[in-house]
Amino acid sequence: MPKQPLGEVFGFAVSNTESRASRYRKDKLCPYNNIVSSCTKNSIENPLGVCSILHNEDPVIVCPVRFREDWTIVSDAAEFLLDQKNSWTNLGEVSLKDNRGKSARKIDLYRRNYDATRMERTRGILGI
Repeated sequence: MPKQPLGEVFGFAVSNTESRASRYRKDKLCPYNNIVSSCTKNSIENPLGVCSILHNEDPVIVCPVRFREDWTIVSDAAEFLLDQKNSWTNLGEVSLKDNRGKSARKIDLYRRNYDATRMERTRGILGI
């Protein structure tokens, strides 16, 4: 087991001492396409900044924003599951409501496929 469990903090390995990593930590920035430039994990004013933790020396993502890096995970899943000839858009963090209209859960990422030639009719949705 590692001496400390943190993998990445504010987007960089804890062992990274380069100036860019130091600036992201100092300014509490998020490099993974967060809605705003700063990290908002658990708090806007005092965010945790933990992107991944170590498990058997391997990083495990614990922040859903981390999955937005280059939108790779949603692109790979969509390529496997959705028709790629349609137009599409990626969106992050969509709230779902229960039958009483109260917040139930959130989908961290989703891709909406639509047919642009037919008034943007939705052809498929992939939620992660």
